[in-house]
Amino acid sequence: MQRERRILRTAVAALAATTLGVPTALAAAAAPASAGPAPVTAAPADDTAQAGPGKPKPDKPKPDKPKPPKPDKPKPPKPGHPGHPGGPEDPTEAEPFDALVFSRTTGFRHDSIPAGIEAITALGAEHDFTVTATEDPGVFTDEGLADYEVVVFLSTTGDVLDADQQAAFERYIQGGGGYAGVHAASDTEYDWPWYGELVGAYFLSHPANQDATVVVEDHAHPSTAHLPDRWDRFDEWYNFRSNPRGDVHVLASLDEDSYDPGSGGMGEDHPTAWCHVYDGGRSWYTGGGHTNESYAEPAFLEHLLGGIRTAAGVVDSDCAATQDTSYESVALDESTANPMMLDVAPDGTVFYVERDGRVQVISPETNLTTTAVTLPVTLANEDGLTGIVLDPDFATNSWVYLYWSPQDVGEDGPHNRVSRFTYDAASGTIDPATEVAVLKVTTQRDRCCHAGGDMQFDSAGNLVLVTGDNTDPFESSGYAPIDERPGREAFDAQRTAANSNDLRGKVLRIHPEPDGSYTIPEGNLFEPGTPDTRPEIYAMGFRNPFRIGVDPLTDNIHVADYGPDAGSANPDRGPEGVVEWNVVSEPGFYGWPYCTGASTPYVDHDFATGASGEPFDCAGGVVNDSPNNTGIAQLPPAQEAEVWYGYAGNPDFPEIGGGGAPMGGPVYTYDPDLESDVKWPAYWDGKAFFGEWNQGKVYSFQLAGEERDDLVDINRVLPGILDPAAGFDRPMDMEFGPDGALYVIDWGSGFGGDNDTSGVYRVAYTQGDPSPVARASADVTDGPAPLAVQFSSEGTRHPAGEPLTLHWDFGDGTTSDEADPAHTYTENGSYTVQLTATDPTGATGVANLTVVVGNTAPTVTITVPDDGGVFAWGDRVAYEIAVEDPDGEVTCDDVTLYTSLGHDSHSHPIEVLSGCEGVLRTAADDGHGADANIFWTLEATYTDDGGEVGVPLTGNDLQVLQPKRLQAEFFTDTGRLAGSTSPGDPGVQRETTGDSAGGGQNIGWIEVDDWWAYQPFSLHGIDAVTLRAASPDGGTVSVRWGAPDGPEIGTAAVPATGDWQVYADVTAELHDVPTGSGTLYFVQTSGQSNVNWLDFVGDGVALPPSS
Repeated sequence: MQRERRILRTAVAALAATTLGVPTALAAAAAPASAGPAPVTAAPADDTAQAGPGKPKPDKPKPDKPKPPKPDKPKPPKPGHPGHPGGPEDPTEAEPFDALVFSRTTGFRHDSIPAGIEAITALGAEHDFTVTATEDPGVFTDEGLADYEVVVFLSTTGDVLDADQQAAFERYIQGGGGYAGVHAASDTEYDWPWYGELVGAYFLSHPANQDATVVVEDHAHPSTAHLPDRWDRFDEWYNFRSNPRGDVHVLASLDEDSYDPGSGGMGEDHPTAWCHVYDGGRSWYTGGGHTNESYAEPAFLEHLLGGIRTAAGVVDSDCAATQDTSYESVALDESTANPMMLDVAPDGTVFYVERDGRVQVISPETNLTTTAVTLPVTLANEDGLTGIVLDPDFATNSWVYLYWSPQDVGEDGPHNRVSRFTYDAASGTIDPATEVAVLKVTTQRDRCCHAGGDMQFDSAGNLVLVTGDNTDPFESSGYAPIDERPGREAFDAQRTAANSNDLRGKVLRIHPEPDGSYTIPEGNLFEPGTPDTRPEIYAMGFRNPFRIGVDPLTDNIHVADYGPDAGSANPDRGPEGVVEWNVVSEPGFYGWPYCTGASTPYVDHDFATGASGEPFDCAGGVVNDSPNNTGIAQLPPAQEAEVWYGYAGNPDFPEIGGGGAPMGGPVYTYDPDLESDVKWPAYWDGKAFFGEWNQGKVYSFQLAGEERDDLVDINRVLPGILDPAAGFDRPMDMEFGPDGALYVIDWGSGFGGDNDTSGVYRVAYTQGDPSPVARASADVTDGPAPLAVQFSSEGTRHPAGEPLTLHWDFGDGTTSDEADPAHTYTENGSYTVQLTATDPTGATGVANLTVVVGNTAPTVTITVPDDGGVFAWGDRVAYEIAVEDPDGEVTCDDVTLYTSLGHDSHSHPIEVLSGCEGVLRTAADDGHGADANIFWTLEATYTDDGGEVGVPLTGNDLQVLQPKRLQAEFFTDTGRLAGSTSPGDPGVQRETTGDSAGGGQNIGWIEVDDWWAYQPFSLHGIDAVTLRAASPDGGTVSVRWGAPDGPEIGTAAVPATGDWQVYADVTAELHDVPTGSGTLYFVQTSGQSNVNWLDFVGDGVALPPSS
């Protein structure tokens, strides 16, 4: 069953009872005469717009889901804020002002203009502002405009001002004036670019008048604060030439699923009302107001009133709430390696955990990072120190809760546990002796994967912990791991996620007590004492719920759950792999491993015989009859997810697209009483944050209803900051701090345990008043004394271009005010170097780095296999690691090799090996489907003994192994040979393949001289490469090494297959095969081709079976 995107279950009334004291004549929607000093002249009745038959779409009802009884739970009071009734600032009137209504038309003339003039005049009389209506452009002089706080362009069309009048209006705005545009104001002055930027977007077309749903995005702005989340009304709906989002602050948008937008439709993101600060003045625009009836509609009139008032500047509004330039990302610590989670103390101290066991503390006073404690964790599979949350009363009790994987498990056996520690603020440390073990989660450590580990407190002081299914997914072909064969327990998620007597694959909810014990809150899934159940379980049926958020208003738990990796549905196994975002508002079973997404069932599969049975009964409740199940057999009906999508996306949620790596985030609560210069504005109040790790992007989910469990809208969050194009890589964790700013962990771009592009950041709302950005680097950061270091401030800047003064503190009592100073350390020690950049207002930016004198970091190199070597799934591969430590003896027993299955931009840890040489085994089954971007990664690490100074340093090396079948679309680069005369765009493009053999996507539009490449690559042990290719007329592909015009090492002659999607296998025998690692290129030298995949022939890096 495909579920329509969930929105409000019931239509919200159009505020018919709301009145603004509008004259009775308006309610009759009469068309009164013009109220301006200049007569209204008719224009040709030829609307330069697309007209077409209306095609309203009926509401698609959301199916009811069977749910267990919902317990009462206390909820904190909802804070008020400007624009929300009940808030501390809810003014009903504003200071008097003067408005000029300008309605000249030289194109199509709307017959609703007189109704609009009378309505605005009536609003002025009721709300104490003066309205002058005119169609005389002669008023557009410096003197003529000086009397008005706002100029309203009411359905103007065409060229309405001459050059001198335009210049006067520009000066008016630049001097702080206001502009309000209504409806056809965007169909005006197409040859005046300044005006186009002022209004925000130009009109393109419109369909016939019809009912549509307006999605109200901003409930804080006075023009939209009174409106429901979904506002259903009748009007003429404009399509625009460009999407203004990003350049303006969008107040409301159109749901194109609710009406027929015609051929000019804008898709899933269709703004219809917005505002912004422009060129010194204020601008507000609404696309509504075509019909006479609009000006008798109370909700629209209040919308119009709020827009005119804010454009006049007499009512506060925030038209910068979604503008990238209103925010700044401040680096708090960029020396991170494997940062997992963070939390922020009431005094602004930031705590974050590294997977290797370190609890790191960032001081708000010094901006320095120190290690509070290092726990002895196992890093097997995905274990380690994975979770942290501060006690709700941290300010008084200093309690820190950690979720970690202890090396010493004692008689308990392998487990992860929640432990409470006490932080000593005076020393900045955590004494391991303060540990109180609160909760233990039994695990197996023989096979990967899925540990979970996120923790949050709800408003009642209950601790919420999510755990993964602790099940190996790699031998289930990307579908449900339900292998019930003896000895295969680790491959059966029925024993964990679907087991009511096991804590794995769950949302757990407990109430920690002061003595370190815990009690069970009312309303969990199973009452204490229920046979074959664990009372800690709040919700079950999750695969890898890695990141969550808790709504502080409702205590709903927002659970992002990673899904399996099948690239396509299989009638014998089940659906393609999808990921989920769930609003867990009540206890229940959320499907895994039987159901996914919209409660779509997997098929009961017998791994012993290979036979498939019937799909599981998600709606009626699955019976868990696995021999590995120790809990109840009859499970509740499966709950469907709120949001779900596969690697290629879901058309129900087009705003997200694909990705496959969901990260839950916080729900923002705006506090009007909080005195903070960095708190996010009221626009974000109640919105849930969501990260897509593979994309490197962050989204907001707007939720409606008293329970805030109905999804209304999805939008990007600050694409100019939280985006790879802006230098942000992957959202690992997000939390709002007590100051109202967003704190973010960026995992960085690497796979392994020393990710030098990771960091901890604060994204602050500065309203266009940014602080300096400091960057510090050094040519060397470790070595013996005396150590000469050349420092650099390259990259330090001020976003507004303000001059900066720089100050270096070298950590040894000496300083410098030079931009790029040199300094020599004469004594052994670990020194924190701090660069402070200060602007003329006193705002600062800080960057830190560490210099260790008296020890030199070891150099680690994986010498065998080659980086980019080729393997087949299940291969055994020999490895050799070389370590050089200039000031210590290398002990091979301390060399560690971590192997992982790489997938897109992340990896699944598989095995931990020790020694300078040995043999590793790749997974027998990739578990992702044949069309996934999968590979193998090796990371070698070595930590020395600390040298003379006693500060251990770690070196590492990371390599990638390529699979023998390489999907062509996962190239690392593409282009065209210089000087080529081929037509079309350079390089190859991806498209959905029509190959009967499958493969997901192929690359196409490959013309002569186009090339594509893969890096890193090694052809060690490879004799040939077979291309799965198609070409109506045939062609030739050259295999080259090192460069697109590098030496040719093979040629494939593609036959004429008769069609672009009829494929054949074509082999290029390789000669003069290069050694070592490099870049492998394929160049089209004649004809045109499509290529689906590449098969590499030979042993590659595999050991012979007998070795």
